[in-house]
Amino acid sequence: MELVEEQLGEHHLNEKDVMDVVVRFAGDSGDGLQLAGTNFTQTTALYGNDLSTFPDFPAEIRAPAGATFGVSAFQIYFGASDITTAGDAVDVLVAMNPAALITNLDNLVNAGLIIVDTGAFTAKNLAKAKYQANPLDDDSLSDYRVLAIDISKQVLAAVEPFGLGHKSALRCKNMWTLGLVMWLFDRDRKATTEELKAKFAKNPEIADANIAALNAGHAFGETAELPSGIHIYKVPKANVAPGKYRNITGTTALAWGLIAASELAEIDLLFASYPITPASGLLHELANRKNFRINTFQAEDEIAAVCAAIGASFAGNLGITSSAGPGIALKAEGISLAAATELPLVVVNTQRGGPSTGMPTKTEQSDLNMAVGGRHGDTPIAVIASSTPTDCFEVAIEAVRLAIKYMTPVMLLSDGYLANAAEPWKIPDVDSLPSIPVKYHQNPDGFKPSLRDETTLARVWAKPGTPSLEHRIGGIERSHDTGDISYDPDNHQKMTDLRKAKIDGIANDIPLQKVVLGNSSGKLALVGWGSTFGAIHQAVKRCRAEGLDVSHIHVRYISPLPRNLGELLEGFDRILVPEMNTGQLIKLIRAEYLVDAEGLNKVSGQPFKIGEIKAAIHTEFAELADQESDQ
Repeated sequence: MELVEEQLGEHHLNEKDVMDVVVRFAGDSGDGLQLAGTNFTQTTALYGNDLSTFPDFPAEIRAPAGATFGVSAFQIYFGASDITTAGDAVDVLVAMNPAALITNLDNLVNAGLIIVDTGAFTAKNLAKAKYQANPLDDDSLSDYRVLAIDISKQVLAAVEPFGLGHKSALRCKNMWTLGLVMWLFDRDRKATTEELKAKFAKNPEIADANIAALNAGHAFGETAELPSGIHIYKVPKANVAPGKYRNITGTTALAWGLIAASELAEIDLLFASYPITPASGLLHELANRKNFRINTFQAEDEIAAVCAAIGASFAGNLGITSSAGPGIALKAEGISLAAATELPLVVVNTQRGGPSTGMPTKTEQSDLNMAVGGRHGDTPIAVIASSTPTDCFEVAIEAVRLAIKYMTPVMLLSDGYLANAAEPWKIPDVDSLPSIPVKYHQNPDGFKPSLRDETTLARVWAKPGTPSLEHRIGGIERSHDTGDISYDPDNHQKMTDLRKAKIDGIANDIPLQKVVLGNSSGKLALVGWGSTFGAIHQAVKRCRAEGLDVSHIHVRYISPLPRNLGELLEGFDRILVPEMNTGQLIKLIRAEYLVDAEGLNKVSGQPFKIGEIKAAIHTEFAELADQESDQ
């Protein structure tokens, strides 16, 4: 948190201006803190701050109440300048029980503010969190400012007029806490009040109770005699480009990008999927958008889902399937079938912690190797990666464009962080979006399924049922000339080379790699892909402000890589590749361009912090200085 000035006027003794703040709500998964965080995000966006959020879900569906492994958290970083990550150290921690406190305290800045529900600090909950003594009663929290409130008691009093049962009344704790945090940051409650009324339209007494709790929490901040050091934070509005904005998660942006692509291509989409965390939200969002050219199908398993999508593409629609790592592995044979039959297919891979079941709700970037080469035989496909929640919209359109134009499977890499994180999205002008031409073969003269475009090498797309265009395709190798089954050795060599050449040729149809921030040559370049964008960008930005010659390059196109990437990398003395894996893009870069890149790897289920990357940059420059002094 960057402090601007402390207001010392007579009427402003309890206000402090800051440029940015990180707030983290934490508690049991049943405490409703994801909802509280989402509502706080909405009010923050309406206020005019730039922001980024990170919902951190427990892996257990319903962990025992008070257990450390059941803590659910929602973090928001907002401020007056551009925000590209959910932030590093937390300035304000809302801890609804001991487990939430002990699992999040290390992330709190020195002198940070802790808001705790003392009603949840029972002997039983303290024991579950492995506390030997109540931290609210000793000096273990002396480095922080603590606002200890019996929120449970306050809530019960606030909603008593509505006649709710004890359990139902306590469910309003999240709204009471939200009201207090809204007071803390001078936020308007109107949008939240309206949303509660709409959400509980069929149960107005529930809506009224939650609104009463919200207002009571706000009133507590206004009227209670708070401890010294507790003040209202004033965060200036951000200077953003004019336009119409809305908060959007990566999942929603991806779904809307697919919808936009279907309209731009004037083609129906079949989204065939099987539920899996954290990819299921895409199916849910698209299933609610049947007013567009979208059909959804929840298959009985992953293999059925990918095969149904391939069938849709054979029929002249566009098949799309999605999953996370384990499900993508099951789809591998089907993806190879789509490559062999040369049919368009978009495969969305929302990566998560592995291997096997791994950590389903935690984020990772460990599927790049599988995306590029995780199929039997030499089966290259196009691979493209989104970098921010809003970028998911554009990447979805691009994935559809490439799949249709080159008649190939395209894997779109997202991850758990991008899927759940949110940021403001400037709604684009529809007329500015690129068209996606779809060409169905119609001419029966000399037709054979092996006809292809000389430039793209894409096979013709002939709809079944078109007169005189009857044909068969399948997974057995086909003759390059006739499209009939062929076991000829020379033909197999030719078809293998052709499939590779088709994907390689995409490099001529994608933008040249640009430097996101910094110079196109220099001392150090950080090369990233996917959701590491925000942390890398902020770290590079801050280091450049210190005078360091460092640049940020972010790769969207993984297979094929941009045709100028190798030349661009040669212009830097050192290359550092931060990844949330043990080193996958770096191996691809080393193999492709023979550059001596170094890796910065993190596999903890949590996204990179700005400080981690900034520290690595300083280490690189220290080593460069040592090298120069030795010469």
